[in-house]
Amino acid sequence: MTIKKPLRFLQFTLVFFSLLFAFSLPLKAQDKALVGGRLIDGFGHQPLANSVILIKNGMIEKVGTVATLPIPDGYEIISTEGMDVLPGLWESHAHLMLNGHSDYTYWDKAYADKRGSEIMPASAVQLLLAGITSARDLGAPLKESIDIKTKIENGEIPGPRLYVSGPFIQHKAYPGTEAFRWGVDNPKDAIIKVNQLADAGVDIIKLIDHDMMSLKTSQAVVDQAHKRNLIVVAHSHKPDEIRRGLEIGVDNFEHTGLTTAPAYPDDIIEQLIERTAKGRVAGGPLYWTPTVEGLWNYDLTVANPERLDNKCWHRGLKPSTIKDIKTSLKNVGQLDYMQLTPLRKPTLKNKIQQLKDAGVVMLIGTDSGIPTKFHCQSTWNEMAFWVNEMNISAMDTIRAATYWPAVLMKVNDKSGTITAGKYADIIAVKGDVLRYINLLQNVDMVMKGGKIYKLDGRATID
Repeated sequence: MTIKKPLRFLQFTLVFFSLLFAFSLPLKAQDKALVGGRLIDGFGHQPLANSVILIKNGMIEKVGTVATLPIPDGYEIISTEGMDVLPGLWESHAHLMLNGHSDYTYWDKAYADKRGSEIMPASAVQLLLAGITSARDLGAPLKESIDIKTKIENGEIPGPRLYVSGPFIQHKAYPGTEAFRWGVDNPKDAIIKVNQLADAGVDIIKLIDHDMMSLKTSQAVVDQAHKRNLIVVAHSHKPDEIRRGLEIGVDNFEHTGLTTAPAYPDDIIEQLIERTAKGRVAGGPLYWTPTVEGLWNYDLTVANPERLDNKCWHRGLKPSTIKDIKTSLKNVGQLDYMQLTPLRKPTLKNKIQQLKDAGVVMLIGTDSGIPTKFHCQSTWNEMAFWVNEMNISAMDTIRAATYWPAVLMKVNDKSGTITAGKYADIIAVKGDVLRYINLLQNVDMVMKGGKIYKLDGRATID
């Protein structure tokens, strides 16, 4: 019996759109074997040459070498010969609701209705394609924060595994920022708002201006967050924020300070040493995310703004949004936001050395999304600053972007290292990243949950 033409047409149409849909998705998470590369597993030991990583159902099944680990039949072999293979990177301080625009006041109003539909999804995919398979989003409206986290988890949109704070908690929200900053003015209010965030599904409580709260109120924020098994991160821009943060028991300080002071006060360093000396007795290490590369590189960007023309940050954004951001950065040397930066730059090396000497565990985070800092560039820039300017070893820097953030976020049983039983969140670069950390500006392969999102330096998604 012959098939009628309309049926043939219908079959052709179904096949065509099935193929079209398939090419719009990352390469599926079938069983895979990454073969031949040098493995830097995140634990900081001697890398493993000629490695083999078996991946099954999105998880790392076994790790070995070409000589010791046979590849089972049916596994797709992906060559990593000549490459360094690493755990997917963590960005420990991102702002997905921002995309580098120079005027916060304007941006917060003009793009309020586009955060969930355009801005945050664009930020997420830009991070992922830069090799960031896990990210902490520290400050955004609650609904949009939970929505994008959920959509990524459900596979509806591409992005890193997100750990979100939702709105900042502070003494009083700045005018015009109430959508993503919540004021608290007494202990009862603090408990209610922490519970509201926890019930919604956040992973982190972010505190700022906590030195302006009463001690009982700021203590209530931290205590209730810890009762709900949430990590507390806190600004460290002001000396009193650090002093109060240490007193109430925050887990992780952010930034190195807004001022031009050449060093942290002696009493703060003494308190940091006292805290880090307690270690496990105090619940584990004290973590610090310095977010310094934007400060260090600003005058270099003014001298050579060509990196602002890199189209990697265009992905996912509408032409009108791209034009708007470009226009805002046209006179990059005249940004009000950055005028104090050249005076802050000379203080950075000393402050980071103080933190190292005090024994804090530092994390790679960048404030990605703030003016001139694009999600597709910020993380590797921070890592390059640590290695090339601060003489922190490449291995320690990689661990600050893989192992340690997973430990802090209590997910090191599934993330942070390339180990059997963990997520197949893996990146690879051509060359020796322990000698040339800048290779991370062009990650050649990005895998998350066993799915390939980038291969041979090209995205596998539209």
